[in-house]
Amino acid sequence: MTTQDPQELLKLKHEMDEQKRQFTNFARSVSAGGEVEAGQEFSNDRLPDDQNRMKSVENKRD
Repeated sequence: MTTQDPQELLKLKHEMDEQKRQFTNFARSVSAGGEVEAGQEFSNDRLPDDQNRMKSVENKRD
């Protein structure tokens, strides 16, 4: 089993945290503050998927 240097792990964690921070800032700038209300994440105006519906019907027959 390899032993990890705590200082190296801490350095990697800080690098990952910085990447997350940069991505969060980027995502916020792209969305321009247009956050979606809770419960509105999924669109209800999509058409039903006929292929999946037909597969379900087909499976019920067997």
